[in-house]
Amino acid sequence: MEQSGTSSLLQGAVQDLASGVVSALRSGDHARAAALERADVEAEGLAPAAVRVLGADALLPSTLARTPPLPDELVVFRKAVEAYPPGADAAPTVLWSHWAMRHTLRRLDPGYADPPQHEPDAAWLDGATWQVLTHQLAVLAALAVPGEKCAVARAAGRRPVDVARGFVRAVRRRDWRQAAGAGRWLTLLEGVPQTLGLDNGLDFVELMGGQDPLVALQVSAARLTRAGAYV
Repeated sequence: MEQSGTSSLLQGAVQDLASGVVSALRSGDHARAAALERADVEAEGLAPAAVRVLGADALLPSTLARTPPLPDELVVFRKAVEAYPPGADAAPTVLWSHWAMRHTLRRLDPGYADPPQHEPDAAWLDGATWQVLTHQLAVLAALAVPGEKCAVARAAGRRPVDVARGFVRAVRRRDWRQAAGAGRWLTLLEGVPQTLGLDNGLDFVELMGGQDPLVALQVSAARLTRAGAYV
């Protein structure tokens, strides 16, 4: 029961953090993700864990606007990076998520002395079916940032039609989180079929799943990228 209660608190903290990021993206107030301020005492203790779940997107407003986050944001973000390193048997998506957080921290925190790390392997994406590819890219949507040239982004760039197929499949399956993550990637890729109707597709995903802050975050990021706001 205690473990279940902690899990519920963590889920709530992640939702609050994502809501704060969405608010910052929509308002243009990139100073902070306000959710960290309004957390209660228990949720504050879970803040690093919530940041680790959200990954590099916890600092997405600062990343997109190329503005420094506030010191307290960096403290929590750094705690998340240091407290939750991937295990020896971690899945590729976990390795990449952690890499993205360290990459983000080096870019935004001048005081972070961690040397650059080699990218994890991304070869598994090249041999993945289009369904698996879309699922994995949606999990790694925090890497879908304008100007990011990592191996995951290159793998996505080689398969725009497959990602488009995955987006349509996710919408049909009403998997709004996967659809939103795939849609975010599609805003960055060249060669996406015009017949996809990505703008209308994002509108529909937002309408159907936008009450979920994790969906809203991906759609907001996709819209900003689509509009060229941070290119």
